[in-house]
Amino acid sequence: MLHKQNSYFWVYFTKQITMNFIKEPLSNFIKLETSGSIILFLATISALVIANSPLSQSYLDFWNNYITISLPGFELSKPVLKWINDGLMAVFFFLIGLEIKREIVSGELSDFKKASLPILAAIGGMLFPALIFTVLNYGEPGSNGWGISIATDIAFSLGILQLLGKRVPLSLKIFLMAFAIIDDLGAVLVIALFYSSNLIWMYIGIGLMIVIALMILSAKGYYSKYFFFLMGAIVWVLFLKSGIHATIAGVLLALTIPLQRKINTKSFYNDAKDALDVFVADCNNVAIETKILTKNQLAAIDELEDIAEKTAPPLQYLEHSLHGWVSYVIMPLFAFANAGVVFSIAGEFNFSLSSNIAIALVVGKAIGIFTVSFLAIKLKISELPKYVSFKMLAGISILGGLGFTMSLFINNLAYTDQGMIDAAKMGVLIGSVVAGTLGYIVLKVALKGAEKNEMP
Repeated sequence: MLHKQNSYFWVYFTKQITMNFIKEPLSNFIKLETSGSIILFLATISALVIANSPLSQSYLDFWNNYITISLPGFELSKPVLKWINDGLMAVFFFLIGLEIKREIVSGELSDFKKASLPILAAIGGMLFPALIFTVLNYGEPGSNGWGISIATDIAFSLGILQLLGKRVPLSLKIFLMAFAIIDDLGAVLVIALFYSSNLIWMYIGIGLMIVIALMILSAKGYYSKYFFFLMGAIVWVLFLKSGIHATIAGVLLALTIPLQRKINTKSFYNDAKDALDVFVADCNNVAIETKILTKNQLAAIDELEDIAEKTAPPLQYLEHSLHGWVSYVIMPLFAFANAGVVFSIAGEFNFSLSSNIAIALVVGKAIGIFTVSFLAIKLKISELPKYVSFKMLAGISILGGLGFTMSLFINNLAYTDQGMIDAAKMGVLIGSVVAGTLGYIVLKVALKGAEKNEMP
């Protein structure tokens, strides 16, 4: 009887650990992003509806209320909108950093053959929209908004792919994820280099020294999530005070998180089995149906949790833990706070800026991603992903123009005039809707009659 109970607990526990920490995170990533896109969409629609309702002024005023953190010798006071954009979005950027590092170390960007096509596609998808916007907006107000159209929104684009069902090849989803992640990296560099001003280099220097120290500790095998969190908070404050955007701290700190495991698979098996033996042993003295566990059983559970955390690489563990918060809380809250545009036909509304951003997103992304990818494949620099046709590549290139989250974020950095901010928001929304719709139609046509490919 004891042996059967032991086997049952061990099989169940092993299944849970494998599902949560050891299995390749790709399928979970896609599920989170696509389901999160629904909430993101609802948050966006809610913001637009409320911003154009009788509650409009209350909605707009709420984000300007100040929240102050005050300690002896230190005070940080910002409006709610800034706490979201500078604070919570630092967690979003931290997750982006984790994804970038994982892809570079062991994912689709780990070797040149895998990485060349999405890297070149992302470069084309950043350069062409920026160039088209600059040409269209030449001599017009708002020329510094060229960075708004350079990034692709992973959540919405994966959500649209999900609508097409299992006919979409897994390799196409991986390609989209890879070039969108590189897009995000490019956007981070653009923010750091072009949308930061009045820099205080002393604060930046101290922050970078802390980051380097954390990297050294990580390389030597020392990692404590509590210590890294404390140091991360200090780096965030230093960057916030320095003039460089505080979210950059999130990306840099992510690069300090180790990908090495503290416990290998065999040790995990042996240690977990010992803990389970302790847990099951007390079943001789306590009926299984009893609601209250013994001290030994509670200690065994603590041991199992510790073993599970040490078996998963810290980077993967954090990525897994944060995805839900980012997908279901942070990004929808960001959208709800930033997507509320008051529709107006007043003469001062900058329709030209809106249309230029929309065109840059739709046309620039489509031309940039497809043209550079096509040339790379024809010149034998890269290979077309398995089961992906050039028609599918065209569809995914158009879909790349869906640049919601990062576009709205850069918009807040590029402009200070509220009229321009609203006009740019309108351009982002229109461009993203057009790109998403056209991309869906082209992909649906391209997939029609194609060989059915189910995700493994």
